[in-house]
Amino acid sequence: MSKNKINIIHSTFVPLNIENVDTDQIIPARFLKGTTRDGFGKNLFRDWRYENDDEATPKKDFPLNQPQYNGTILVAGKNFGCGSSREHAAWAILDAGFSAVVSSFFADIFKNNALNNGVLPVTVSEKFLEEIFSQGNEATLTISLPEQSITIDATGIKERFDINSYKKECLINGYDDIDYLLNIKEDIINYETQHA
Repeated sequence: MSKNKINIIHSTFVPLNIENVDTDQIIPARFLKGTTRDGFGKNLFRDWRYENDDEATPKKDFPLNQPQYNGTILVAGKNFGCGSSREHAAWAILDAGFSAVVSSFFADIFKNNALNNGVLPVTVSEKFLEEIFSQGNEATLTISLPEQSITIDATGIKERFDINSYKKECLINGYDDIDYLLNIKEDIINYETQHA
């Protein structure tokens, strides 16, 4: 059940300038045993983050291990979330503290899993993505879900992004599909009464 409300996200970002990141890299299969959404964030990009799967030995060159990179926005290369369908990938990203992922292309299944679990996938042009990656480590982005826009704050460069109107409403209100139906329960009852 999504309770992560998203309206405007203003944050620094973590750059992951790697293309074709698949769901097995986002959350390796050996960590899929959990039945709740909690605890997956510590294993986000596990094989890229640690030497020999040892948390005591983080790889210093990986962005999530570098203290200069932080924030609630993950910026990734083209074709993020490809590979097998794995809802746990969205769980891991959310549990690691990210509210949005920015890329120039998302695999459809990952994009839908993200939207269903309270993570906003923001699709931008390749040129805009390159502009984000060229920013310094203290640069901030502003993502406005109501306006469907993303802005590089230092330059003022802005792009609009597309999102399904139903999913947009769900993210703004922190609804999952059940919450949405419960929210319109009276409308459903009235409709059924009028069309009995």
